[in-house]
Amino acid sequence: MGQPRAEFPQDDQGLSLRAFGALEPPPPRNPAGFSSPLRQGALRGGVAITYSSYLHVGELLQLQKPLSDGPEHDEMLFIVIHQVYELWFKQILHEANYLHHALETKQTPAAQRTLKRILTIMKTVVAQIDVLETMTPLQFNAFRDRLDTASGFQSEQFRRLEWALGHRGAGRVGHLPKAVQAEFEALSQKPSLWDAFLRYLVASGYAVPTAQLERRFAEPVTASEEVQAILLNVYRSDPATSQTAELLLDLDEGLQEWRYRHVKMVERTIGMKMGTGGSAGAEYLRSTLFRAVFPDLWAVRSKL
Repeated sequence: MGQPRAEFPQDDQGLSLRAFGALEPPPPRNPAGFSSPLRQGALRGGVAITYSSYLHVGELLQLQKPLSDGPEHDEMLFIVIHQVYELWFKQILHEANYLHHALETKQTPAAQRTLKRILTIMKTVVAQIDVLETMTPLQFNAFRDRLDTASGFQSEQFRRLEWALGHRGAGRVGHLPKAVQAEFEALSQKPSLWDAFLRYLVASGYAVPTAQLERRFAEPVTASEEVQAILLNVYRSDPATSQTAELLLDLDEGLQEWRYRHVKMVERTIGMKMGTGGSAGAEYLRSTLFRAVFPDLWAVRSKL
């Protein structure tokens, strides 16, 4: 007979704590005293899994390919920083997908833990600008012409992050390849993180207007007096739900902080020059500052 399957503790929303790496049972020990098979080199297809093979370190370290003559010393920093940005964007999108599900299914502890993780990653993303600002304008200009039409404006993952949160609009992806635009069009038909939060409010017992629940997902989130009235009630009488709302506001603020630090970094590096790829540079970036993703969470402050 097989061994009985181990049961894992559940949190107060019925979600297995194993999903968050908590309360894992210790791995079986072998006679040699090793607590984990990885200590000896776990086998996969008869080949031992090592740190380098598991993380594909060899391939990873071959992805930094400066184009300048020499190459210029600071081009390596520029490439590494932006590749790391894309990896963090990938992780944030991964977490946002989980958060969306946690909100729609009213798993409050899971949603709040995930929001806190995203916020911590956002702080790391913003802090990386400090590293990039160690590069002077002259050092950047030494290889800038090699970027040709490449621009951070073309980051598909950052646009996907905006889409996931609810900051949408066809004009925001018009510069992307047609095939990618088609993907964003399909994503526009799906609810955003804000829409998941509205359903979270419904599951918490609040009568969110049908017009808000059935709004056109392709449109950007706009402020609603009716939703704000609900949020007033939440903040005054429902600590658990209001904490989730506050964490969403922290996320919105974190995104605005990233935009602000980004525009100031661009200004101190290239001033008012046109950006690479034909973008308007700092002028365009300034136009995106203080653009709220969740406007109702900001508007309700004046009514509390």
